[in-house]
Amino acid sequence: MKPAPFTYHRARSVSGAVGLLAELGEDAKVIAGGQSLVAMMNFRLARPEHLIDIARIPGLDAISRDGPEDGGALRIGALVTHHAVETADLGPGFRVLSDAMRWVGHLPIRTRGTVGGSLAHADATAEWCLLAALLDALIVVEGPAGRREIPAGEFFQGVFTTALEPDELIVEVVFPRPAPRAALTEFAERRGDFAIVAAAVDLDAPRVVLGGVAPVPLRVPAAEAVLGRGGAPAEAGAAAAEAIDVRDEPGVSAHYRRALTRTLVARACEEAGTR
Repeated sequence: MKPAPFTYHRARSVSGAVGLLAELGEDAKVIAGGQSLVAMMNFRLARPEHLIDIARIPGLDAISRDGPEDGGALRIGALVTHHAVETADLGPGFRVLSDAMRWVGHLPIRTRGTVGGSLAHADATAEWCLLAALLDALIVVEGPAGRREIPAGEFFQGVFTTALEPDELIVEVVFPRPAPRAALTEFAERRGDFAIVAAAVDLDAPRVVLGGVAPVPLRVPAAEAVLGRGGAPAEAGAAAAEAIDVRDEPGVSAHYRRALTRTLVARACEEAGTR
């Protein structure tokens, strides 16, 4: 299939993009890499009347650090691609970000897809959504009233739904703290497919976040409590599997999803523990 007709706009600045969003309203969608939106448009799952291309806005494709490398916050621009993060030297504190990129689709997708686009799309199994929740990221957005920071815990609100207003644009994501003992792993039926279950763990926080078991990235306090008292990876995995509320779905039973959760949480804990 092909997309429904739309009007194309190219924004050359953040303020220009925000102005177009304010003018065109909910009939407009932002496009950068287009790895999620274009597919939805081709299947007529999304029918925006206007597309605002932000891919050439300068200044949104940078990775930078605040303060010392071993303790400062990491800033990633909205137009930074998955592959740029995959190949960047982010230091031991943020190695989990680079390592997690191997789970994002295939190389052509990683070279086009962007960090901001993934966060805005808000797929509950998306690696960037889990990483943002895991590391207490701040999503920086700009709208007509200026810039504001939205904590990851408040940003994801439901299935493909965020706290982003229709006239706001993601400009960067800030990871305020390093996580030298963190890991993300997942399982899909085929390499590059969407994950059935994904698990991200930070042993120092401690923090356990799951994807694929709820409409948004899900923190699991029961598993975090196990890690907080020095429990074994297998025990944390069992606690996570017990805590989730899942139902049978076509092709994936609740029993199978719990088994995956148990295995993946334990595996992520083991991987994080080797760092």
